[in-house]
Amino acid sequence: MRLTDFWERMETALGSGYARSWAADFHVADLQGRTVDQALSDGEDTQVIWRAVHKTLNLHPKYR
Repeated sequence: MRLTDFWERMETALGSGYARSWAADFHVADLQGRTVDQALSDGEDTQVIWRAVHKTLNLHPKYR
């Protein structure tokens, strides 16, 4: 998944004003306790990060 697609999904799920803040502040268990921003900085695949976000937020399967 391209990074732009990832951020579009994040903004759809959380809203454009909150997605970046959540990504910087919320520690995701399935990302070994890292934030989304930390996982991205570590080079984690965006698809892996999205799956962790999807699970954490308990989003509808259509957003997978």
